[in-house]
Amino acid sequence: MTSLDSSPQAVQGAENVHGTPPVHGTQLAHGTQPAHGTEAAKQIPPAAVARLTIYLRALNTLLSDGVERVSSESLAEASGVSSSTLRKDVSYVGSYGTRGVGYEVQYLSRHISAALGLTHDWKVAIVGAGNLGKALARYGGFESRGFDVVAIFDADQMVVGNEVGWLRVSDAADMEAVLQRTGANMVVLALPATVAQAVCDRVVAAGVHSILSFAPVMLQVPEGVNLRKVDMATELQILAYHAQRAQTPDQTA
Repeated sequence: MTSLDSSPQAVQGAENVHGTPPVHGTQLAHGTQPAHGTEAAKQIPPAAVARLTIYLRALNTLLSDGVERVSSESLAEASGVSSSTLRKDVSYVGSYGTRGVGYEVQYLSRHISAALGLTHDWKVAIVGAGNLGKALARYGGFESRGFDVVAIFDADQMVVGNEVGWLRVSDAADMEAVLQRTGANMVVLALPATVAQAVCDRVVAAGVHSILSFAPVMLQVPEGVNLRKVDMATELQILAYHAQRAQTPDQTA
């Protein structure tokens, strides 16, 4: 296994990149994990789940600013959606607004977090200590959103033992033992296509069933494994299409 030489700049936009569905296994709405035992979370449409993560980010910003209540109109504007869409989405986790008064920010934030499974203890391991893997390991935004990066792996002996942020790169040969020791329950694959499937198989066999892959290949996983794929090249191609359409608005496809 070698490290994927990807640009660290991709990390900032990674949370908004839409993944592609897996061939097998369970597909999750982008940016979320299942809320174990939460019936409401299972019934939320994927598009609404994605928007709930945006509402949660806006609510947390309001909390940090000391705002106690917010109207649906204000929260919708901060989230880039219509107020009717916001009210419908919030109804999936329960109606916590009061007409003429709005939403209690802390209360709504707590319930959305619970619906998204963010009240659980999520421990993340990163496989691949190239530019992308190192940038992910150093990203401080994970902890504030409930994700604790507990390990990073690589097979390159020139990389093993190096410090990345507050972590030391572990040998990929010891991955199963380290995953068990750290209690990691999510794995990020920052790997080239040639080794991604073999590593993914090891991760699943080790008992980790929530995987986010940046590898440019469609991975096969068994039923019950939640796999999300982030394909930045595909997203750039889609952006290029829309940019071209914006430059030549009179042309039709």
